[in-house]
Amino acid sequence: MKNLLLKPLKTSGLIHDITPKNAGWGFVGMAIHLLKPGDLISGLTQQTEVIIVIVEGKCELNVNDINFGELGERKSVFERLPPQSVYTSINSKWTCQATSFCTIAICVAPGKGTYKTRLLDPPILTQRGKDSNTRFINNIAMEQHDVADSLLVTEVFTPQGNWSSYPPHRHDEDDFPNITYLEETYYHRLNPAQGYATQRVWTEDGSLDETYSIANHDVVLVPRGHHPCGVPYGYELYYLNVMAGPIRKWRFKNHPEHNWIFERDN
Repeated sequence: MKNLLLKPLKTSGLIHDITPKNAGWGFVGMAIHLLKPGDLISGLTQQTEVIIVIVEGKCELNVNDINFGELGERKSVFERLPPQSVYTSINSKWTCQATSFCTIAICVAPGKGTYKTRLLDPPILTQRGKDSNTRFINNIAMEQHDVADSLLVTEVFTPQGNWSSYPPHRHDEDDFPNITYLEETYYHRLNPAQGYATQRVWTEDGSLDETYSIANHDVVLVPRGHHPCGVPYGYELYYLNVMAGPIRKWRFKNHPEHNWIFERDN
């Protein structure tokens, strides 16, 4: 089985470069860039749509003939301010030049050209869960946002000692409206940076069952199965999720042995 835990390629520059081909699936791509002031990156969307997320820091962003100026509202992702993100349509050229140290996520999935390039509305931080299942969500471009053909993008803040993506759930069957097939990437950050978290990815039939110790800047691929995360006392966990599949709907099923937790709390 392909290793689902991806370590950074290096300490700066392009630290992750995930494509459908090298991930072994059909829809999701994600690149993560750690840039210093003056660094310039660029790309061509071709037949994909792209959401560029300024995870932290500032950069100047251009798409075709649109100059978005300097973007970026938070020095550190753990400030929990809303991120600034730009939807970039098919057949577009984009450039991004860092004006401070910054982290840029390039989220990619198949596009049809339905939507025009634009600055996305800032998400509103919302709480989900309770007690040690509490986490905070910035829905950058989820299903309720009519902004993309394929991409679903969100970020999650998990306080110390808490769980998220929990109770365990899966979205690995193309059977709408019961469940949808969505590939997913988790780009993880930890505060303080020397911390660690845990993520398990497993299927109910046992054909996949992996548990990973997550370090700062790691990525976990979720091709199928349940995929909860936990972070120990003393450390805060952030992750950026990119999802895509045959249809842009997020429908999931909780693990039958653990669904009682959802039923109790709702």
